Amino acid sequence: MSSTDVMVSRAHRIATVARSVRLVPALTAVPLALALTACGGVHGTPGGSGVRDPYFPKAGNGGYDVTHYGLRLAYDPDAHHLTGTATLTARATKALSAFNLDLLGLKVGKVTVGGETARWNRAGQELTVRPGEDIDRDETFRVTVRYSGAPETVTDPDGSQEGWLRTTDGALALGEPTGSTAWFPGNHHPSDKASYDLTVTVPRGLRAVSNGELRSERTARGRTTFVWRTAEPMASYLATLAIGDFGISRSTARDGLPVYTAVDPAEKEGSRAVLARIPEVLRWAERRFGPYPFSSTGAIVDRAADIGYALETQSRPVFPGAPGMTLLVHELAHQWYGDSVTPESWRDMWLNEGFATYAEWLWEEDHGGETAQETFDRLYDHGEKTYEDLWSFPPANPVDPAHISGAPVYQRGAMVLHKIRRTVGDEAFGDILRGWAADRRHGNADTADFTAYVEKQAPGKDFDGIWEDWLYGEGKPERA
Repeated sequence: MSSTDVMVSRAHRIATVARSVRLVPALTAVPLALALTACGGVHGTPGGSGVRDPYFPKAGNGGYDVTHYGLRLAYDPDAHHLTGTATLTARATKALSAFNLDLLGLKVGKVTVGGETARWNRAGQELTVRPGEDIDRDETFRVTVRYSGAPETVTDPDGSQEGWLRTTDGALALGEPTGSTAWFPGNHHPSDKASYDLTVTVPRGLRAVSNGELRSERTARGRTTFVWRTAEPMASYLATLAIGDFGISRSTARDGLPVYTAVDPAEKEGSRAVLARIPEVLRWAERRFGPYPFSSTGAIVDRAADIGYALETQSRPVFPGAPGMTLLVHELAHQWYGDSVTPESWRDMWLNEGFATYAEWLWEEDHGGETAQETFDRLYDHGEKTYEDLWSFPPANPVDPAHISGAPVYQRGAMVLHKIRRTVGDEAFGDILRGWAADRRHGNADTADFTAYVEKQAPGKDFDGIWEDWLYGEGKPERA
């Protein structure tokens, strides 16, 4: 997300299974204790109902790693009804007698593991699955969930809305930090990334736009089916689905990189000029950050009244109305920092937002605007006039879930990067930006990984003051 515009930024508003699986009759609403003790000779243990994220402890699940999501969806906007079949391919990281999936609200019809019916039960957003046979450690397995219902809109701790947002002409699914639980079951934490195949059927005349590449589009019996593929690993919060009356533009950027944009007709005129500059921004960003990490790019522009913020959804960021250049730069920079290099936990949000905000500073510096030093000085001297909470907590340690998109994460996070630049010099800093994106490409990282990386790249420099005062320190640091 971008920190630039108060009106659009949340920051300012606040393997196929190789084993045979025994057939077990399907039982709905089975008590958890029964689900976990029904079979004798259990050698596995239940997977955890969360990964102990410091801000969202129930997000994600333990005991397995998802490698692929196969989602088949159908949505009727008039009835506000979603029907889905989700097939997850995963690898067990421990021997499992049961495991959890995150799914909010929607009604579950059937669950299978390896093609065999599995027991399951619900408790809040936790869907606990008990396969007919235990799953061995390092075993690859497939779980399929059939579900349906009216997907929910989620209100975050900071007051913003995500999940499944009904729009004027359809719907928009946004997932940061936990909204993806509202439209498909999965391991919904940024630490577990996977590839995606998404097949979506909607009423004829509407379009369904998602991440990655459009593989096919076909219309029959009054409905159109779109097939999208995201081959590179993606965190679930970066998955999106926009359904509506969009105008579509297809073009290419450097080396034939596909550019696919979807724009609500009401935003067409205001968006045309800035979206035409996507190839220009990518050329600039590749010089600054290294090779673009995905196989396509583009944007989704929906009506501003239907959504309240921009989001860096992978390969195709979402904008609330026609974006300005700074906002475009911010969300495209996230493709390197946040989407390709994804935070290990929500405490590491500044590794997304501090980098994308600093990208704004670099764009201005490289295009005749303020230098990054001038931006830093202005923020240091007068920043609290614009961002009341600028010095209220350190960027690497937001006070609670409501503040993971707060101004310190964005602005003070960018100031940390500028302090590093001043310490190592421009050339070495450029190497750090490009090297960090390459070193953690398509992976995850936390703050300790980043500080260790910087220290390794500049072994003769002292970063203790930056880490202690600017990254983790309370209050306004001394300027020096």
